[in-house]
Parts: sequence; C-alpha cells; structure tokens
Amino acid sequence: MKYPKISIITPTFNQAKFIEGTIKSVFSQNYPNLEYIVMDGGSTDGTLGILKQYGSKIIWRSEKDRGQGEAINKGLRLATGQILAYINSDDLYEKEAFSKVADFFQKNPKTKWVYGKCKIIDENDREIRPWVTAYKNFFLRRYNYQALLVLDYISQPAVFWKREIIDEFGLFDEREYYELDYEYWLRIGRKYRPGFINDYLASFRIHTQGKTGRGEFTRHFWQEFEVARKYTRNPALLFLHLLNFSSVVTTYTLLKVLCR
Repeated sequence: MKYPKISIITPTFNQAKFIEGTIKSVFSQNYPNLEYIVMDGGSTDGTLGILKQYGSKIIWRSEKDRGQGEAINKGLRLATGQILAYINSDDLYEKEAFSKVADFFQKNPKTKWVYGKCKIIDENDREIRPWVTAYKNFFLRRYNYQALLVLDYISQPAVFWKREIIDEFGLFDEREYYELDYEYWLRIGRKYRPGFINDYLASFRIHTQGKTGRGEFTRHFWQEFEVARKYTRNPALLFLHLLNFSSVVTTYTLLKVLCR
C-alpha cells in the first residue's frame, strides 16, 4: 500500500489560541489516507467552535477526562490506522512529514517505530533554543538505549509507530503526568530499535501555559528520573541521569532568570 492509513490523535483542553495552527499543520500535509481524532477535555474557551468548523474532517469528542494520558488513550482506542501518532494542540507538523514517515515504513517494513528531528518554537512560531535541538539531533542520529536511559532526547511530536506496537505493549501509562511519552519510548525501545528520518517532522512549542513553559521543570525532571529508574537499576546509568538532571535544571533556572 503506497499510502498506509495514518491516524493522528490530538489531546486538548482550552487551547483555542493554538489548536487551529495544529489542525492546519495536519491537513496541510495533503496526505490521502488520513484519520484525524481530537479528544477535548471539556474546553470552554472557543475550542469547540474551531472544531465544528471542520465538520466531518475531524473525529472529535468533548468530555471531561483525567488528563492528557487518558485523552490520548481514548483517541488511540478509536483510531483505525496502521500508523499512529499524537500531537498536542499547541505543536505543529512540518511539511510532508506524513509522506516521509509512510515512505520510511514502506522501505523498512521490519521497523516498528520511527522518529525524526523536531524544532522548538515560541508562541509566535519563531524557532528558539537551537542549542537544545542540536544536542538532541546528535543523539537521534546515534540511537542507543543506554543513552536514552540517561537523557530523553526523543521529541514526542516527531514520533510515529505501527499499530502492532499498541497490540504488544498496550497504551500510555496515564499515571505519568510529565513523562508518559518518555516512559513509552523506554518501554518499546528496549525491544525494538527505532528508525530515524534525518529531517524535521514537527515543531514543539514552549509557552507560558504549557507544562514545559510553566516553570515546572524540576518536577518534570524528577519524574523523568523515576521513569528511568523503572527501566534500569544500573547505578552508573542512574548517576549519569542525575548529573544530566542537575545540569538541565541549572540551565533552565538560569534561562528563567535571564528571561524575566
């Protein structure tokens, strides 16, 4: 099949400011075999009006949920595609991302999941923190499970996986608030090596209302460490993870001070 069906899930809650940009980035792919599902947590800010404008092009539900993890899992249960992914309602896909992913899976049929590069953008779509992108790109090209246990270098919006991954490993762990994606990459990555597309597939947005932008990075990285400890008891790897944790928290603290 030249165009395997791709199902994209977007969890959202009160993101009217950004969600239309996300939706447009999905449909501007012009991918001929697409299923787009939006799971809304009961927004009251105009999000539903935006969704209604797209009619039957979007499968969407609006109801209270227990958070991002449950919303994603609800969407995945509805999805019928052979290739799956989720993108948050403030992030964007880059041009031709879906075609590049489909082409990669066609040429590498044994690969179960794949990732590409991901930019970091601000509230106005301007690229920021290129040094973070650069160090992540370095590790993306050299996938190593032990390195992934030390630092989370895989950017969630640029990850796609086959349906059989869900069949084998189940859905996301809804107990993980900050690190549900990192936990999943560690869960599947210890058995299956991912493919790598050496191109930008998505952009991850940092803004004041997002998890990363709210200054919660200390809790974020502590949960990351706990997730890593779930998958290894190697003291050397955990020590390196803590070192990385300390350096990243220090850097983010300085950035927060300098940006005041």
